[in-house]
Order: sequence, then structure tokens, then C-alpha cells
Amino acid sequence: MIGSMWKFRLLIGIALVIAVNSSIAQPETNKWKFHFALGINSPFDSDSSDDFKFNSVNFPSINLGIQHMFNRQWGAKFDLGYNRAKNDDNSTEFKLNYTRINLQAVYDFKDVLAFMPLRTALVLHAGPGLSFSKPLSPFSDNNYTYLNALAGLEVHYGVAQTVSVYADLSYAFGFSGDDKYDPAVDGFSFNGDVLFLTVGVSVSLSGCYFCD
Repeated sequence: MIGSMWKFRLLIGIALVIAVNSSIAQPETNKWKFHFALGINSPFDSDSSDDFKFNSVNFPSINLGIQHMFNRQWGAKFDLGYNRAKNDDNSTEFKLNYTRINLQAVYDFKDVLAFMPLRTALVLHAGPGLSFSKPLSPFSDNNYTYLNALAGLEVHYGVAQTVSVYADLSYAFGFSGDDKYDPAVDGFSFNGDVLFLTVGVSVSLSGCYFCD
């Protein structure tokens, strides 16, 4: 009986050692990621008949996001974007704060596009959200909150096991109607679409970035 118990404990010990070694040799696949990106934006006004014209390129665009991958290809992302835009040289002076939040589906083409170089990834993301436009003084009361649908494409390059740098080209389409002066507002307001180009860092919070 004592000999049997000793053998049983030995087998349990060997199994635990094998399990620990396996967990060390095979890191957890990347499920959670944190994204931070900085770049430029270009708003598209739904009503171009007034004297308020945007710069074609505006800075900054700041994006923060948390992403969860359900498997190697599909995931979901919740992100927040803050953007500042202003008038061009031939326009009445104004400035705009544009903020958005989106919940998006994520598709990683890593296993589909086998020809892509090692440590690179192509990621498509799209989903609904809310846009918040707030002009600065003297038009700060002309706020809009409206639905949007955002879609974008990211190109990632791994610089470490848990870190990649990436570029993201995205477009937020606003669902707010073409007439931003209905109901009437005094002066500048915005309820249109926005194009974003950002460069950032993606950090894995749960294991290595390029695990099998």
C-alpha cells in the first residue's frame, strides 16, 4: 500500500513537471492587446455651402484601444479617438474637437495571406460607434452627437515578442443627415465624416505577439 502511494505521488510529480515545462515552452497565444496611435485627420463636411472650410490635413489624431482575439483570425476591439481640426487659410476661423467611440469586429489575415513577410500582419476592423463634435469658442454651443460606422485597415510589424508597430488608415462615416443646420445653429458646426491616418504601437497583454 505504501509502495503504491509512493508510485502514485511520483507519477503526479512527473506530470506536474511536464505541465510546467509545457507551459513555459509554449507561451499563451496573444489574446489581449493595447493599442496607442498618433496621426492626422481630414474631416469631410456634410454641408459645403457655408464659409467654414477645413484644412485638408489636421493634427493630432489620438487613438486608444483594447482588443481581444477569440481565435487566430477573429476578434473585437473597443477604441476611443480624439481629433482636432481647424480652418484652412481661405475660411472663416474656427477649431473643432471631434471624439469618437467604436466597438469593432477585427479580422487578421495572417493565416490567409501566406505570402506576407515574417512578423507582418494585415488586420481589417469595422464597427458602429458614436461621434461627438464640439467646436471651440465662439461656436462652442453647436455640439452634435451622432452615430457612425468606422472601417479601417492596419499593417503591423513585430519588433519584439509582445510589441508591434502599425499604421492604420480608417474612415468614419457619420449617420446624421446632410443638413447640419437643421435644426438651425448660429455659426460653425460639424456632423460629417472623418478620414484618419495614424501610426502606433500594439502591446500584447497576454503572451507573445507571434505565437503559433
